[in-house]
Amino acid sequence: MTKEQPSYTGIVRNARNVAIIMVLALGVAFAPAGGNVVDAVFTALTMGFLAGIAWMLYTLSRQNQLTLATLSDGRRTIFYAAFGMIALLIAGTDKLFASGGGTLVWILLLGASIAAIWRVWIEANTY
Repeated sequence: MTKEQPSYTGIVRNARNVAIIMVLALGVAFAPAGGNVVDAVFTALTMGFLAGIAWMLYTLSRQNQLTLATLSDGRRTIFYAAFGMIALLIAGTDKLFASGGGTLVWILLLGASIAAIWRVWIEANTY
């Protein structure tokens, strides 16, 4: 004899999700040191995200060793400097986002870094 799974409609599923979020928000709002727990969870998520980016860059560099080795010294310098700039932007996000000018500089430097990486990669893979 098999037991049938309940079929939830979209409205019931959305109501359940909202209720879960409300319970979690109540825990943060009224639990002692709830804000510290949120900060710790956010920090753990950020570290996991950054570790995932680092792992992706490592595997991409291992898969494209020949392409990276055939870059000229100048292109390789631009390529790695752009990744370094992105790492510095991630590290300095709090300071740069503290002002409007810093936010604008952060966006411009991120765009320039991505453009440099894209340009070097396209040139390296064009025959």
